[in-house]
Amino acid sequence: MTISIWRYSHLALAVSSFVFIVLASLTGVILAFEPISNQVQPYRVKDFDEVSLAETIQHLKANYIEILNVDVDANGFVSAVVITESGDAETFYIDPRTGHKIGDIIEKAPLFQWTTNFHRSLFLKSTGRIFIGVTSFLLFLIAVSGTVLIVKRQRSFKRFFSKIVNENFSQYYHVVLGRLSLIPIVVITLTGVYLSLYRFDLLPKETLTHNVDFDAISETPKRELHNQPIFRDTKLSDVRSVEFPFSEFVEDCYTLQLQDREVLVNQYTGEILSESKYPFIALASRLSINLHTGQGSIIWALILAVACLNILFFVYSGFVMTFKRRKGKLKNKFKKDNAKFVILIGSENGSTLQYANMLHAQLLKLGESSFIAELNAFSTYKQCEHLVVITATYGQGEAPENANKFNSIFKTISSDHAYSFSVVGFGSLAYKDFCKYAFDVDTLLQSDPNAVQLLAPFTIHNKSFEAYTQWINLWSKKVGLQIKLDGDDVLQEKKRKRTFIVLEKTVASDNPDDTFTMVLKSKFGAPRFKSGDLLAIQPEAKSAERLYSVGKVNQTVFLSVKRQELGLCSNFLNNLKPNDVIKARLIKNKEFRISKRTKHVLMIANGTGIAPFVGMIHQSATNQNMQLYWGGRQPVSFDIYKPFIENSLNTGKLKKLEIAYSQNESTKVYVQHVLERDAEQVALVLKQKGVILICGSIAMQKDVLKVLETICDRYLEYPLSVYKSNGQLKLDCY
Repeated sequence: MTISIWRYSHLALAVSSFVFIVLASLTGVILAFEPISNQVQPYRVKDFDEVSLAETIQHLKANYIEILNVDVDANGFVSAVVITESGDAETFYIDPRTGHKIGDIIEKAPLFQWTTNFHRSLFLKSTGRIFIGVTSFLLFLIAVSGTVLIVKRQRSFKRFFSKIVNENFSQYYHVVLGRLSLIPIVVITLTGVYLSLYRFDLLPKETLTHNVDFDAISETPKRELHNQPIFRDTKLSDVRSVEFPFSEFVEDCYTLQLQDREVLVNQYTGEILSESKYPFIALASRLSINLHTGQGSIIWALILAVACLNILFFVYSGFVMTFKRRKGKLKNKFKKDNAKFVILIGSENGSTLQYANMLHAQLLKLGESSFIAELNAFSTYKQCEHLVVITATYGQGEAPENANKFNSIFKTISSDHAYSFSVVGFGSLAYKDFCKYAFDVDTLLQSDPNAVQLLAPFTIHNKSFEAYTQWINLWSKKVGLQIKLDGDDVLQEKKRKRTFIVLEKTVASDNPDDTFTMVLKSKFGAPRFKSGDLLAIQPEAKSAERLYSVGKVNQTVFLSVKRQELGLCSNFLNNLKPNDVIKARLIKNKEFRISKRTKHVLMIANGTGIAPFVGMIHQSATNQNMQLYWGGRQPVSFDIYKPFIENSLNTGKLKKLEIAYSQNESTKVYVQHVLERDAEQVALVLKQKGVILICGSIAMQKDVLKVLETICDRYLEYPLSVYKSNGQLKLDCY
């Protein structure tokens, strides 16, 4: 329930204040450029920090009849109020080394003046200032609640800046930019609240007191200004303002406002008559103004501008995620007690709901009675024969938002008839607790004596449509249906497709595994992609795209495909011939790439999963130790890859090749068995900061991960999860 409280708080705060946040952020972006425009003015002199106060005052006295005031602003610009020879009082910037005028005082531009007034009060005077102050506080609370949600997501504060899985644009950058902008936003909000409190006199007043015995002030011994220690030893960088004596009477003195104190100085002797340190409230107020406005620092002003832009993005992306969670409405044609199939969903951001709705729609299309609901709405289902749970996992293996009450509800309800159940878990292998909640639900359902497990828990990495299709095929056979998913709802936004020419191609019928390879070349220009990226192919206008992990070989696209008997895309590709033309698009898959700086690379694949590795080996650097473990059915299965691999072995780009054949001998050998045999060498790859890549079937991936976990426990200091977090384990399975 804790997760919901923080999430609802985060959302409620954002909804209640987003108008004011947007207005404050927009004006904040504009105002951030005011200190930048001021800083670029040529009024700060070289070696400003080395100029003494005595030197500047001497030059001023030599140039002007009378000096009334000298000020040093946050930009390091020195200005003076003087009486000229014509008797006029003028204020301008001076060169502190000569006392000469170098420019007029910067006037606040109308745009900045208007924006400042709007930013402070929305033109509503005191009422507007209250709104802005409250908005600053609410934004601070939003930042705090957002921080808690990130910590929950990352499972500990230590992992606050650890890698985030890129599930979708809005969610990914909402978290990433939120972490990067956290400190500037906290500074903006707290200083905004402070300045509002200060404006309404809700903070202690600044009080400076000087106790001077004016009767005891003496004109002797008289010293020249440059010999008076306070002026001689004080640098301009330590000065805020100097107020000159009004007359030559000894009672009139210099008033020096320094960075941390105010000093009264005898104009004749240079004696310090009184010294009073500024109270904390005064220093805090000055610091708050500088931090809130960016005065005096171009870098900080730019950071503030970026932070305000990020706040605007957070408003946008936050509402996008909220609408996405709520747009997938659950529409039911049948009531819960009249449905043969019941689908229950556990979803944190709405993605799982899309997949569940696809199954629900297909069941209705086949004339079956189907009911869909959230796990928190679990109830009795009088005619249910098949229960399907499709759920994500949140945080440390916890239930997602709409499933956090399921466990307690389930224990209070007793079923009165037999039914089958299947659990599908969605998640990312980048997290240690991959699909943990799905396994918890499966265990809970097994406690019902009337429930029969139809299929073991099925896990899906990174919302793989191919993996989901695989589960659908298994489940539909068990329940005696033929379900074909369209998949349009889960496809990425269509981007411009490229035209590819088929250069080379083998034929599936020539391979005992019904597998073939293709080499494609872009018809117009060389596309930018890397081995491990994905090729999206849509065989028919209304069909779903199919994604294939590809290798890059001499600017061509290499892919390997297993022909499925009823596979629309695999049969479409198998029927192509050299010189045929197809449309497809390349998708970056940054999570499945290796750097040329990585010296040790261990690649594990079975079947067609070898395709990206063919390209990685071809592109490898001379200093890389590339090793390949591949699993197939029999030696002839490897023939279609042999020309590429043997050439790499001969040129030294591939250092080691290990093959496991599952149907070559009486004893079946799988790739995980070979890894167990070479356990110490596998451990050495991770120990030497190398990378292990796995590509192929989900079933193979699960078996290999179990072996790797055992190897880590036996030979290494850390568990496999640590190496996952370090980016030393990369997965692309289907």
